[in-house]
Amino acid sequence: MPIDSLYPKSFASDNHAGTHPDVLAAMARANEGDAPAYGGDRWTREFEDHIKDVFGGAAAGFPVLNGAGANMVGLAGTVGRFDSIICPETAHIATHETGAAERLLGSKLVTVPTEDGKLVPDDIRTRLPVAGVDFEPLPRVVSISQVTELGTCYTPDEIAALADVAHANGMLLHVDGARLANAAAFLKCPLREFTTDAGVDVLSFGGTKNGALAAEAVIVLRPSLTAAIPFLRRQSLQLASKTRFISVQLSTLLTDDLWSRNATHANAMSHRLADGVTDLPGLTIRYPVESNAVFAALPKEAISILQEQFTFHVWDESENVVRWMTAFDTTPEHVDDFIAAIRKVLSP
Repeated sequence: MPIDSLYPKSFASDNHAGTHPDVLAAMARANEGDAPAYGGDRWTREFEDHIKDVFGGAAAGFPVLNGAGANMVGLAGTVGRFDSIICPETAHIATHETGAAERLLGSKLVTVPTEDGKLVPDDIRTRLPVAGVDFEPLPRVVSISQVTELGTCYTPDEIAALADVAHANGMLLHVDGARLANAAAFLKCPLREFTTDAGVDVLSFGGTKNGALAAEAVIVLRPSLTAAIPFLRRQSLQLASKTRFISVQLSTLLTDDLWSRNATHANAMSHRLADGVTDLPGLTIRYPVESNAVFAALPKEAISILQEQFTFHVWDESENVVRWMTAFDTTPEHVDDFIAAIRKVLSP
């Protein structure tokens, strides 16, 4: 049986996608001969130069093994034992990282309910403790996701407003950037416009969801935080001995705007999907489609029928909300086949 029939195109996650051919080819070239370990190689130097080109001369990049690790290493450089982290209740660090922040950092997460996955300045102000009260953890970091877990994007001005409030109250701003490329593609602006220029202090930069095999990075934008990161990365088991194979993946994505082309295509496929089903009876698009995710509510029986043929996640069983994800290798034909199936199930 052909492998395509064993593994039809998934709409469950961009993590289900394969690796971009350019990334695989670059890894094969990096595989020729020996190279220094633990980041002492030329590919890691090239990656570090790319980070400065993209995020600014003061930026420092550190390749790591996975996204949760990138978040933990970045946050570890910002919080102390009695500090807390303010984040949306849907944040990945609060939901799908198995309590890593509490376990590994010892920091309390102060979660905030939101309409669309996005914090606003008052969400920070209303969660600041009374000065001098030592019965509550001290808020030290605001952590947001760009793209959010609901597929929405912060504008540069929205992020700058959060940074201003955080900094005015002695706090730092962290960004979970697992899908940072998709946000830049939607906003049609450079990566630094809503990170460096908006006042972000530290972020994770995702490659795996954007065509890499397995590659993430911690990006430090506040120089005073940089010195601790190499030690925290090693202590957190996020320093790969053969770092060159992570670095070359990220460098390839950052060369000739491959990251942007991949993200732009993935976003376009999600919009194609949403546009193709938005008029159907019984189906409601729950959140604005601003990235490569479509959240839709539809009848439970329709979900069951569709899942017999297609792979996707139910996001909220109580309200029959599903999440459909597209990726760099999702084709218009994939999307149109899915649309046709949805229309068949829901059309009167």
